[in-house]
Amino acid sequence: MFQRFKDRREAGVLLAKNLMMYAGQADAMVLGLPRGGVPIAFEVATALDLPLDVFVVRKLGVPGQQELAMGSIASGGICLVNDALIKSLQVPEVALNETIKREKAELDRRERLYRGNRPPIDVHGKTVMIVDDGLATGATMTAAITAIKGLGASHIVVAAPVASREACQDFRNMNNVSCVCGFTPEPFYGVGFWYQNFGQTSDFEVERLLARADAGGVTARHYV
Repeated sequence: MFQRFKDRREAGVLLAKNLMMYAGQADAMVLGLPRGGVPIAFEVATALDLPLDVFVVRKLGVPGQQELAMGSIASGGICLVNDALIKSLQVPEVALNETIKREKAELDRRERLYRGNRPPIDVHGKTVMIVDDGLATGATMTAAITAIKGLGASHIVVAAPVASREACQDFRNMNNVSCVCGFTPEPFYGVGFWYQNFGQTSDFEVERLLARADAGGVTARHYV
């Protein structure tokens, strides 16, 4: 059985080894999905000597089952919902709208916090590596892909240390999308199961890693 990652830092270091074909590419960049994806993305960007960025995506959790995604929202006004799941669970429209409103407020807060005074990023014509700490259903990653494609990225690389086989296959079936999953266990159990330390990443940690990226020469800018 696969030995669990010690923490997100170790997972990022190991994931970077599977992405070395992108090292130093002039038209490539790394996006971390906050909060948990940023420590992974930091290690990847550092190892590959690529610019680091952060892109805010929020999962729309089913009321009473927050870990189950009924959709997601992303920077740029992207909102995706799983109509079939919402119908099967009989989620009221008012509950869906309240969830979207609440998560949009948190998305806006994080954008203001992480962006600072930096200008928006430019992904047009670039290979964009979108990194998270794991992929279960892939709902939040799908929202990020939709948004980044809309900004003109030429190719997207979905990257995560651990993922469900179904999510990886779904991304590999998308046009202009590659998927690099360090480990696809069966049964999957959930992202957190495969980390010894899966504590919540704080806003402070996200800001600290972005500042380290700046100081270390890894370009850290933020999308609004």
